[in-house]
This record gives sequence, structure tokens and C-alpha cells, in this order.
Amino acid sequence: MTGPTVPLRQLVLKVHSRCDLACRHCYVYEHADQSWSSRPRVISQETISWTALRLSEHAKNHQLASVQVILHGGEPLLAGPARLRAVCEALTTALDGVCDLDLRIHTNAVQLNERHLDLFAEYGVRVGVSLDGDRAANDRHRLFRDGRSSHDKVLRAIALLDQDRYRHLYAGILCTVDVRNDPVAVYDALAALRPPRIDFLLPHATWDEPPLRPDGSGTPYADWLLAVHHRWSERGGPMPVRLFDSVVSTLGGGPSFTEAMGLEAADVVVIETDGTYEQADSLKTAYDGAPVTGKDVFQHTLDDVALHSGITARQSGLDGLSTECRACPVVRSCGGGLFAHRYRSDGTGFDNPSVFCADLKELIRSIDARTGASATRPIEGFDALADGSDEGIGVRQLARVRHDVTRGLLTTLHKEIGPRAGERWERSWQLALDLGRHDGGLLEPLLSHPYTRTWAVRCLDGVASPAHLASLVAAVALPARAAEKAPVPVSDGVAHLPGLGSLRMRLPLTEAELAEHHLAGPDWEPLHRVRADGLDIVLDDADPHRDCFGTPVGGPLTDPETDRWRHLLPQAWALIRKALPAVASGMAEGVRVITPLAVPPDPEHFLPGGGFGALGVHLGRAPEHLAVDLVRGFRLGVLDALLDACDLYDETDVRTGALLGDTYARAATDILRHDAEAARRTRAQWVALSEAGSLTALGRRFVDGIGRSL
Repeated sequence: MTGPTVPLRQLVLKVHSRCDLACRHCYVYEHADQSWSSRPRVISQETISWTALRLSEHAKNHQLASVQVILHGGEPLLAGPARLRAVCEALTTALDGVCDLDLRIHTNAVQLNERHLDLFAEYGVRVGVSLDGDRAANDRHRLFRDGRSSHDKVLRAIALLDQDRYRHLYAGILCTVDVRNDPVAVYDALAALRPPRIDFLLPHATWDEPPLRPDGSGTPYADWLLAVHHRWSERGGPMPVRLFDSVVSTLGGGPSFTEAMGLEAADVVVIETDGTYEQADSLKTAYDGAPVTGKDVFQHTLDDVALHSGITARQSGLDGLSTECRACPVVRSCGGGLFAHRYRSDGTGFDNPSVFCADLKELIRSIDARTGASATRPIEGFDALADGSDEGIGVRQLARVRHDVTRGLLTTLHKEIGPRAGERWERSWQLALDLGRHDGGLLEPLLSHPYTRTWAVRCLDGVASPAHLASLVAAVALPARAAEKAPVPVSDGVAHLPGLGSLRMRLPLTEAELAEHHLAGPDWEPLHRVRADGLDIVLDDADPHRDCFGTPVGGPLTDPETDRWRHLLPQAWALIRKALPAVASGMAEGVRVITPLAVPPDPEHFLPGGGFGALGVHLGRAPEHLAVDLVRGFRLGVLDALLDACDLYDETDVRTGALLGDTYARAATDILRHDAEAARRTRAQWVALSEAGSLTALGRRFVDGIGRSL
């Protein structure tokens, strides 16, 4: 049996199957699936041990950088501190040296006390609290079995969690929407509790059991959420709201931050108190037995359960949606909604739009109108980029898009890892904020450096160190004399300043305080530059995140190698300016870095990891070959950046993506080669591309532009 295409990175671990509240909207106890009643109340030590083993072996097999485990229920605090400690200890021990563990607990918090929080502080367990707003909203559903309110107990728990000694454990608040509640009052009540994040959750419903729609309103959930969005925006967006952030991100071609939206592959599995694997908990609202996999931790690996048809069904992106969804203009943002919400018992099963379809469509379109986040509108210069008539205008626009995307990545990074990254991160982040307040232009080199984005993405994926932020900030602050000293991490005896150079340390250090005078001392090794007729290029042979081209990068340049670059690059640039003046205008606007590659890249595996700002190039013997490689790398980088701003095709269609990139690059490089036969092949390739079914309307417009250039 082959392994799963998508490894499971998130595990919901049920440590207790009962609850001390009787919430009327609870999918575990009040909806179709009633399997809770036959499960053990508390997870056993044997189940804990097997769970830790299965997770560890899965992380090893797939070389995962990190996994997330959410302790859940029922009410997980009912398991008691001793059992919770056993769970935390087993998971921490099993994953030590294997991968990072992001350990969390979702609780109603009515029993949360200092003993729990001291335990959570010991193991780094972050706490998410369920609360539906002010007292009136919360007491509509979240009551004890005897009808008493839970509101005061939850507020006391959150006040404890918000204390300085526990604040770093505070993950946020989960709020289930009830359209009978006042949306502004709900938001204001939650915001007053200073949550690091708010998750607004649609109530679980299906086409068989549709959601409440008072007075027959067409989109009451969109209306309710848009009222919250208005209030949140009016207050300056003081904390992330996962649903709103996901809409904006997906509209801009980015990822979703919730399984309830977007086309990302689901990577979550549930382990019940008896050790059985189940699919997403939300499926309990569909029908009795809907989440069942028939597998358990004692006899089956996580690879086994990842191959279950119910899990793979939620990993097929656009192809896994109904015909109506695939034709919808907001599908890349909506993603068909939460899988469970599509269910209908008429034989179609989950092959339907979400029961909240109208609400999701209205929510996405309205937030798009308010924020301008849509990727369905082309950027300025789009057509000129496509047909090569003037690439300078489009590259300037794409540079702004890249700035915004990089800024958004850094903000997300700060929200996601900042609380646990320590003092060094906070110090560097604060210095960056101070620089921006003093002069917004000071941060421009940080945001425009092509490998900033590479590092940020890797850091979010758990494969790069957060300490690199200090290097980026120091590289901005020291040359501008905006700081007298700046701390910089040291690795293998070298402190690296992106875009500037490296300082060799004479002492074995892990961090050094650098000042401006270090950038002119005998141990300073600046990056080499090459200037030629409007082109100003840094030869970056040192950045720790330059290895993003799918091809091995070269080591530090020797003096003879540097001389060869300075000899051949101006000649190649002259050929480009003569044969492709419009492309040259774009390159002069956008290309800032060339990273020497150790070997010629394989076109099938080359990645435009530096966008158009950094080109990975192998230096051959002839300027003609170098010119072709530069133009090809630039065009692939432009397309990569364009896909941040625009949806051109279904990105799960890898063949069309590769064909688009190759055709767009060849449309320019064929002119440099003066090869009529190559031009004919490119024309035939363009015809095949123009017939690709996964192109969006904007993608067809772009492909038509390529055709004009041919």
C-alpha cells in the first residue's frame, strides 16, 4: 500500500467524552451522531501511549516539521490535571527530536483554574475558549443542565488566562453564530476580553436540517457577520478574525486559515477516547456514523487512516466539489464551505454546495467590495505583461503586490509564532515597528528583498528559524543609522545581513551586537555588485534562504568567478536590451539579485523561488546562453508573482501550470535564440495551452496576450 498524498498534520484528541454543560447547539450531543454515549468517559493510558507512538511514527515517515494536537471533548478539563499531564508528557516525549509540537486545548473554561494553567505553562499548551458573546448571547445555548448560566465562570477563567503570567497561553475565543443575537453586542463583548484571535463559527447544519433563517431572510448569516466585520474594521481590526482573514487571503490567491473555506487539502484526524480514528468532528451533524473510519490506534497507523476515502475526499480541491460549486466565481475563496454542511440524504450525499451557499457568496463579495482583495481583477499593466509590450508597468505593480503579500506573511508570522518565539523575536519586531513609524521607507528594503518571503513561508511551515528576523531588521537599521546597535544571530561563525554581506566572528557566539562600523571592518565581506546600463545587480552567494530554485546553489564566489560574472553579465544584458527592450524594462525595474547556481537547472524542476526580484542562474561560457537563462528566470518569476495577484488557472492542474510557465518564458527566449523551429514548437504549445479547461477567464486573457506576442 502506498502512503498518503497528504500527511495528517492536525490531530484532535478526545481526552473526555462527556461535558459539564448542555449547549443546545452542540454537534457532539445534540446532532445526528450519538456515538459518544458508548465511548469511555476518559481516555486510557494505553490509548494515550498508542496515540503518541502513531503520531511520532507518522511525523518521522513524512519528515514533518511540526504537528498540532488539540485536546478536546466533550469537555477536556473533566479528564483532570493528572490525566492531562499524562497526555502532555506522552506526546512531548514521543515527539522530542522528531518535530515541533503545537499543543492546544479547546475548552468551555468553566472549570479552568490555576492548577490547569500551571500545567499548561509547563508543556506550552495554548488555550482556546468557547464563548458566544455577551451574557444574553451566551446564555441562549451555553447553559448547565439545570439551566444555570455559564457566563460568569467563563469570564472569570478568561480573566485568569489574561494575567501576565498566563497571557502567552491565551490562544483566542471561539464563538458560534446565532443570528438572533445582536452582532455588535457580541463582538464588543468578545473584544473587551482582549483575545489574541476570534473564530466566528457558523452553526452546524445540513440540507436535511437547515440553519435557522428568521423571517425567511435570504442571507442572515452573511448579514450578521458583515455587521461584525464593519464593527471590527471600524475599530481598526484589533485582533485577527480567522474567517475574515481567510476571505481576504483567498481572494488574493493566498491560503485559507480555516477548514470551513478555501481549497486546501484537509489534514485533520480525530482520535476518540476509545482510540478509534474518526474523520472531522463536524461530520457528526450529517448522519449517525458519518465520521467513522473503522480504524483505531492499536491496529492502524495514521498512514492507514489518511488513505480512508472520507479523508481523501476532502483533499481533492476543486475536483472534489459539486458542478455548481466549480462554476461559481468565488469558489477559490469559498471552497464549497465546510464539508459537513454540504450533506443531503437524497442520494447526492456531500456532492452539493454548502447549505450556507448564499451567505458565503454574499459574505465574500461584500468583503471583497470593502477591501478590494479580489484576485479576479487584473493588476495595472496585466495585458502588457502578457503580450510583452511594456513589462515595466506591470512589474512595478507586481512589486507592490509582493510587498503587501510579504507584509501580510510577516504579520501572520508574528501572530502565529511571535507569542512563543521569545524575547529575541519581540525585540526585533519592536525595532521594525519603530523603524516603520519613524520612516515607512526604511522598511522597503526588508519587504522588497526577495528572500524575505522565502524565509517567512519556511518559518510558517516550521522549517526555518524565527531568529532570521533579527538579521533582516539589522540589515535595514544599521545602514540607515536608525539604530546604534542591532542583535544578529550567528551561525557557523558568521553573522549574515541580507542584501549586504556577512561578518566573520572571531569568537564562538550564537548572537552578536552589530554596529555600523562593523560593516566597514576587516572581517566584513560585502556582497559583490555588477552594474551595467540601467541594471544594478547584487550577486548573492551568502543568503541562508537563497536555495529556493529547485537546483543546488553555488558556494561563496571566488575572485575569478566574480570576474567572470562581471565580464559576461553586461554582455548578456546588452543582448537582452537589443532583442527584448520591453522585457529589459521590466528586468531593470524588478531584478535586484542574482544567485549563482552550482549546476545548470533542469527546466522541469526549476522553481522561481525568488520571484522576479532574485534570479537563480548558472554561469555558462557564453553571454548568449546567460541572456536566455536570465530572461527565462525573470519570466517565470513574473508569472509566480502574478499568481499572487490573480487566479489564472486551477492550481491543482499541475500540467497547465507548467505549460503556462514554459510557454510564457519561451515567447521571449525564442526571440533571443533566433530559432525558427523553436518558435514553431512554442506556437503549437500555445495552441494546446489555449485549450486547457482549467484556465480562468483572466487566465484566458493572459494566454491570449501571449498569443499576440507570438
